[in-house]
Amino acid sequence: MTEPAATLTQKRLQILGDEEIENLYGVPHFTPEEQTEYFTLSERETTALNRFHSIKSRIHAILQLGYFKARRLFFDFSVDTAIADAQYVQERYFPDAELTEITISKVTRLKQQRLILELCNYRICDDDARQTLADKASQAASVCGKPVYIFRELLRYVEAQRLVAPGYSVLQNIVSGAIVNEQNRLSQVVHDRLTETEIAALNQLMEDAPGLYEITQLKREPRDFSLGEIKREIHRGEQIETLYPLAQHLLPALEISNESIKYYASLVTYYSVFRLKRLPQGMVHVYLLCFILNRYQRLHDNLISSLRYNVKRYVDSTKDAAKERVYEYRIENNQNLEKAGQVLKLFTDNSIPEDASFQTVQARAFEILERQKLVFVAEHIVSQAQFDETAFQWGHVDTLAAQFKRNLRPVLLSVEFATSLAGAPLMTAIDFLKSAFQKGRSLTQYPTDRFPMQFIPEAVKRYLYDASASDAKLLPDRYEFLVYRQLRNGLESGDVFCRDSVRFRSLEDDLIDEQRWQQKAALIEKTGLTMLNQPIQDHLADLKGRLEARIVAVNERLITGKNEHFEVKQRGTKSRWTLHSPGASDPINHAFFDPLHQLNISSVLHFVNQRCQFMTAFEHLLGRYTKQDADEPTLMAALIAWGTNMGLGRMGQSSDLDYHTLAATSDNFIRLETLRAANDLVSNATAELPMFHHYDVGNVVHSSSDGQKFETQLSTVNARHSPKYFGLKKGVVSYSLVANHIPVNAKIIGADEHESHYVFDLLFNNTTHIQPEVHSTDTHGTNEINFALLSCFGYEFAPRYRDLYSRVSTSLYGFQHPSQYDEGHLLQPIRKINTTLIIDEWENIQRILVSLAFKTVTQSVIVGKLSAYARKNRTKRALWEYDNIIKSLYLLDYVDSLTLRQNVHRVLNRGESYHQLRRAISYANFGKLRFKTEYEQQIWGDCARLLTNCIIYYNTAILSDLVTHGDFSSDTARVAALSLVSPVAWQHINFHGRFEFGKMPKSIDMNAILQQLLRSLSL
Repeated sequence: MTEPAATLTQKRLQILGDEEIENLYGVPHFTPEEQTEYFTLSERETTALNRFHSIKSRIHAILQLGYFKARRLFFDFSVDTAIADAQYVQERYFPDAELTEITISKVTRLKQQRLILELCNYRICDDDARQTLADKASQAASVCGKPVYIFRELLRYVEAQRLVAPGYSVLQNIVSGAIVNEQNRLSQVVHDRLTETEIAALNQLMEDAPGLYEITQLKREPRDFSLGEIKREIHRGEQIETLYPLAQHLLPALEISNESIKYYASLVTYYSVFRLKRLPQGMVHVYLLCFILNRYQRLHDNLISSLRYNVKRYVDSTKDAAKERVYEYRIENNQNLEKAGQVLKLFTDNSIPEDASFQTVQARAFEILERQKLVFVAEHIVSQAQFDETAFQWGHVDTLAAQFKRNLRPVLLSVEFATSLAGAPLMTAIDFLKSAFQKGRSLTQYPTDRFPMQFIPEAVKRYLYDASASDAKLLPDRYEFLVYRQLRNGLESGDVFCRDSVRFRSLEDDLIDEQRWQQKAALIEKTGLTMLNQPIQDHLADLKGRLEARIVAVNERLITGKNEHFEVKQRGTKSRWTLHSPGASDPINHAFFDPLHQLNISSVLHFVNQRCQFMTAFEHLLGRYTKQDADEPTLMAALIAWGTNMGLGRMGQSSDLDYHTLAATSDNFIRLETLRAANDLVSNATAELPMFHHYDVGNVVHSSSDGQKFETQLSTVNARHSPKYFGLKKGVVSYSLVANHIPVNAKIIGADEHESHYVFDLLFNNTTHIQPEVHSTDTHGTNEINFALLSCFGYEFAPRYRDLYSRVSTSLYGFQHPSQYDEGHLLQPIRKINTTLIIDEWENIQRILVSLAFKTVTQSVIVGKLSAYARKNRTKRALWEYDNIIKSLYLLDYVDSLTLRQNVHRVLNRGESYHQLRRAISYANFGKLRFKTEYEQQIWGDCARLLTNCIIYYNTAILSDLVTHGDFSSDTARVAALSLVSPVAWQHINFHGRFEFGKMPKSIDMNAILQQLLRSLSL
């Protein structure tokens, strides 16, 4: 064994930037409105502060109390540093006094602080509390090693415990100590458990090799699902195959979260080999083990995704070929049918002698239509036979054999599949194929009775044999293809899985394990999902009362004509109803912004950064190991290059910055975590503007999510064909969550992925302060479990359906048999809810929901698996039943409420407006993405979102200044009109031209803009 890693030297971390520190710990600078808010005293506060006799003591106490309300901190200030606030307090409370000095003695200051703590029910962070903070920091460090994360967790704790936050340097030391202790702990565990051989194997990844370091090769991701890329991915798996069991065995002993494993793995991707070698060896081994585990599982995701993609491609090809074949046969048959009619006329042809031989007539018939075709037409007429399209499909499989063998066999040999099904006949067939391929034997060398046949559906069997052979010989190529097809179906249904994967593990592996689930009550308590604590029988009784009452009430309003927008149309003996719902929307590029002069996008970013400090989120890749800060103009140029789809190379040509400078800044500062933090800063700042809540819909934050298609010029593993949107090309989808016009979260997904799998994911992983209460999607955002999931987590799901009549006719359920409802009701439940199934499976449903709450896996993975599971799964069926209850309540409300329908329509239009702005920003290369990897697409997506966030902040700031200006704020009609002006506007923003980042961006005079708009509004 090697010696343990040397104790890491404790350093003071640079957690926050100077301006962030000032915003957190500096004396507040109040606006006039804030002065009124924070310096207004309650009767209790007035009585308490009157204990101080001198005017300066009282002024000082009022200032200290106001500052404490704002920051929960005490400050040492004088009349000079707080002159504006001191004058306000003096003029409001002591108008006859003269303000000269407010400095007080230390004894008086401490007395005031004790009194303020009592008034606000806070306490000082003493030694015991600081020790608790150190313990909390240690816990947070095991969840995530990022200093900012630990710092924020400590601030949340002191706020929750009503503690006065310690000074910044104290928290720096606590965070630094927690990180150092955590690294020492991890290093010691690794030192104790790794052998010399294992250490040498890990170090080998960073040794010089011909061409590239081995770890550098492993960092690469496949660009697409071509055979060459998949073989290289398989080779990468072989490189770390022997180390993967080590990572599986050792990482649980580290007792770190999945989030930490992903974070440490990402450091291997970000650090160069040179930098890794300079880090403490123990931590490098931790990083490498996390990387190996994460990379090996992602590698299997890629291989299985390639198998699913290729099998689907081949199946679609067989269907297209079969349809073409049927079409050709029908054309030929129609043509031959006409000639067959001419043959029939021979029997009535008077020109043929009566004594003519049959052979003579037959010869003339064959001159009209050759024998084989005549036989085919005759049989078709006699039997009224249909063309066997399935036979044509299997016939085309024969022509694809060389392709699918070449592309699918390597994946089959490289992935270990498993199933939970009893008997697992499909797994027997898979093992048979693997054994044959590993021995290098052709399937034709095996007799038919050696092939496992139990997995073959009865309807398919006849297509797997050579019909022309007398002994019903099995066709091996068709047999092999059927195995691949059934394997794909099993993966999508959840019956087949791979434990060395993330997306394709079994649902059981994704959930909280059985041992931990024994503490069910405590786990539910920690989630805060209070409805899970209610007995399911009581919960269902509540839902029954609500649903049955709504069925009666909604139908009564329809029958009595109180629902004026409901219309029944009679078509013969059938009737069909429709809803007339006038829409409400916020138009984009509102004429309100037309008077404004055009600004470069760089000036807008500079202005927003001055207000929001979002640039502070871009910390250097090496974190505490470097003191280098980003150069703001260069970082801004890189963000614009990414977000506009221009690329760093073209930005180097179109600006006064060279490519190498841009690339270095991008590599060091731009990554998903920094981009998302920057977006959150801008989103949160926008939400604090006065205009934000004027965009509430129905007095709540009502969000929407929708996907936007983007064509890709380069193939990537997530790029998919979509003829409707991309023609013969491929593309991806940017799926965004928009709340009050603000894009608070987004994700790039494949064009073939179901958007509904990501609805809960975007909402639950939204890290901004903007938390929607109601959420809408179009039909693509709906599935059989989203109503249940969102309801359990406190969201109201409000989708818009393409065909509402059909949806209500097939999806309205009740707690009684349909025959028990009034026949006169226009909306009738189609089936009774199976409450027994829900009750029986409720514990399993609870386990799924708690697993989602604890983020044991990516939420979209579980949602996707639940959506794909076959109906025979009892838990899935129970969850569907529960979903049907919530969905039925919503459908009744949607039919009954014009306001609800208008609100849903309005927020979905806001999402469409955002998409148009997003499209305008990503203008370069005709909007076609040129990124080589899925990771680069995610970077582009969040850069583009950051640019849109900044534009929306800028526009909202303008509207906010106007809505709070003078008499405007008291004119409710004008304010209401202004709330209809969407901040999604860009006619006054210039995205094009040559950029000059060496010059100071043009400053934005908000007062001048305000005056300009006031003049235009008065015309």
